[in-house]
Amino acid sequence: MVERSDRAPLLDWEEVPSAEKTGGTSPTKERLSSPSNSRALGCSAPGFGWSSGPGGPIASRSVSNADGCSAPPATSSDLAGTDEALPPDKEEHLSDTGPREVSLEDRMVKWEEKDQIVSVFVVTFNTRSGNMLEWCLPKDMDLDGVEFKAIASGSHRVSTDFIYFRKGCYFGLACFANMAVESTVERGARMKSVGILSPSYTLLYRYMSFLEHQVRLQLQSPGHYSHLEAFYEDKRALLPPSGDAVVTALPANAWSAAINHSMHPEMKITHPAGCMSHFIRFFGEQIMVLWKLALLRRRILIFSPPPVGVVCYRVYCCCCLANISIPGVGVAVPEFRPFFYVNVADISALENELSYVACTTEKIFEEKKDLYDVYVDNQNVKTYRDGLKPLLRLSTADREKYRKLTEQRQMLLYSQEENGDCVSSEEDLFILFFLEQNNRIFQTLSEVAGSTDPTVTQESVRAMGLDPHGDRLFLLHLLEIYGYDTLLVSEQLCCS
Repeated sequence: MVERSDRAPLLDWEEVPSAEKTGGTSPTKERLSSPSNSRALGCSAPGFGWSSGPGGPIASRSVSNADGCSAPPATSSDLAGTDEALPPDKEEHLSDTGPREVSLEDRMVKWEEKDQIVSVFVVTFNTRSGNMLEWCLPKDMDLDGVEFKAIASGSHRVSTDFIYFRKGCYFGLACFANMAVESTVERGARMKSVGILSPSYTLLYRYMSFLEHQVRLQLQSPGHYSHLEAFYEDKRALLPPSGDAVVTALPANAWSAAINHSMHPEMKITHPAGCMSHFIRFFGEQIMVLWKLALLRRRILIFSPPPVGVVCYRVYCCCCLANISIPGVGVAVPEFRPFFYVNVADISALENELSYVACTTEKIFEEKKDLYDVYVDNQNVKTYRDGLKPLLRLSTADREKYRKLTEQRQMLLYSQEENGDCVSSEEDLFILFFLEQNNRIFQTLSEVAGSTDPTVTQESVRAMGLDPHGDRLFLLHLLEIYGYDTLLVSEQLCCS
């Protein structure tokens, strides 16, 4: 029996009680019909990424990768088993041109039920050769460089860690462990990491417990891979002949109609203290600076020594700052890509990115100033670009927004303590706070653009929740990046 982790729910991929698999309404369908239960960051199950829209709930956008691969972010911790999946002979790629019309909701549900693991691997540290790929399935999978992602630079200083990363079209999660041994060959320490690859980072948390358990087994009994082989056979994704992407049960044209480009898929938070609350406490008022830079789609690189796991969550939180749920807004701007952990092997990939957020343990990145717009070292947010330096200063409106966010957090914590409120979470509060702020800005801009006098005035800036003077440069950047070329900016904004 796999031990229950304090960071993730127990993975029941081998032993799921029959009661959980049969009878009753599908938990996924319940979430689809109930938007209020769809956001579960920090709760017992991940949301589908719904946001309220004019026509009902809207699914979060797919994950589009640098290599052009795209995958929907649908996941469900309630669907750990596979008994509800279609039989092998029926498990075909659904098509709108097929003989039977299937609803969009049904197609999304079937996609959720499909497991999407494209590779499982073991990485080890060899005292002579360094990081090495010890074992993997499938054997022909291109895992070049994954050994330096699964064991981050500096990991020898920690006993355990977990790492999110990008590998080509896929996202990975690896659990690392360092065990003391009485061996002169291994220099007193054995270090290994067990990881998986998937087209979406949102389902990776489901296997955290399994990976933690397996890396401990690999340290205690190296070379035994039977559990990993069985796991891969049970969970592997179906790849098309080209192997370029994962076959999903939902046609791309159906997803494009349902997914908002500027909403990030939700990621189950497995940090024991809560990802978002830790993020707020760590950065304090500086999150308002990160919010503006994220909304402007800047390249943000976060440096921190190991452990890496908590820093990967800061990457995710930065992405959540830039969520927009207004249809059509942000479609033409660069996508804010989460790269999670990166090392020197990713330099060539980052050189081609217009917008991203990533983290690293390698200090040499600070010298590569052409790779990033903003460098975050601990709580110190800095930039070498003169045009962005004024944005690092907090405006009056920034401090007011942070005060409101803090008050809302305190009210929520009081409600949880006094009334036993277990439904609301700080994660929900954090995401919705910035989502509403972003929507407020672009809703106001759309109204001004559609008026007879398309001029941004002090009153309209205040209606956005911004400071007419302190946020003027931010607003000008925003208008340029999001294509509001027809709007005029009142001269009053420079001398208010």
